[in-house]
Amino acid sequence: MGLLIEGQWVDQAYQRDEAGRFQRQRSTFRNWIGHDSEFPPEPGRYHLYVSYACPWAQRILIARHLKGLEDAITVSVVHPLMLDNGWELSDDFPGATGDPILGAKYLYQVYTQADPTATTRVTVPALWDKEQQTLVNNESRDLLRMFDHNLAELATRNIDLAPAEIREQVDTTIDAIYEPINNGVYRCGFAATQQAYEEAAEQLYAALDYWEEVLGRQRYLCGEQLTEADICLYTTLIRFDAVYAVHFKCSQRQIREYPNLMGYLRELYQMPAFGSTTNFEHIRHHYFRSHGFLNPNGIIARMPELGLDKYHGRE
Repeated sequence: MGLLIEGQWVDQAYQRDEAGRFQRQRSTFRNWIGHDSEFPPEPGRYHLYVSYACPWAQRILIARHLKGLEDAITVSVVHPLMLDNGWELSDDFPGATGDPILGAKYLYQVYTQADPTATTRVTVPALWDKEQQTLVNNESRDLLRMFDHNLAELATRNIDLAPAEIREQVDTTIDAIYEPINNGVYRCGFAATQQAYEEAAEQLYAALDYWEEVLGRQRYLCGEQLTEADICLYTTLIRFDAVYAVHFKCSQRQIREYPNLMGYLRELYQMPAFGSTTNFEHIRHHYFRSHGFLNPNGIIARMPELGLDKYHGRE
């Protein structure tokens, strides 16, 4: 683990508060693509750095596929292991690509190319501007909306994942699932005290119970159409039984014990944008082998039988 401090890579553990609660740092690069911006929407101009292992990065890969932006936005996939130097840009693991843009060995070198004095965690997804040779944005929530709306003129598929008439509901839903579920699994896994863990686990399962009930009366989180909110929930649910239940001690119940959540997960997985961007080899190698403080011997737990290709029944 580590981060940049004034442009220098430093080996430093994740932050926690005085009660042992995991603290996620804010993203650093927060520019937006737009015609009134220094970053206009142009095909071939932007390059996306991602990890198949990372739920935040997978959000953007799903949106890229759903919108048909594959030709407009190129991609580099990091190695699944995140060790002393952070994310590595290497092609010696199936599915990893290296860095054809800058030839960087580590992702932090991309960050220092953008800002030689950066003080920040080095995270994916990160969007690079090939023309200005800088990072545009490394916040997944921003990038999800940008790919959905600000790059829509470059898209080859006509789908709106946050239409005007329900946009407020979509945003409210994303907010509602973020802290207890998306970040909640990390708050469980990286808790440094029993109290911090219990607090996170209580909120996590209360939220899962709530959305299980919601999905018992409607097809998707915001009604009868797929939205950005479903993308945000999917990337946590798909990792839950395969990783979080064991590695992050999210052990009270697993997703396959929730009939509605499991059917919903199967339906999304069976959509090409979701299934094709879900790489369990990267996911499981990353979590079980990158966090030595949780799993010192790097043992990869066996994959549970999820039946993701079974009939989902969500019609």
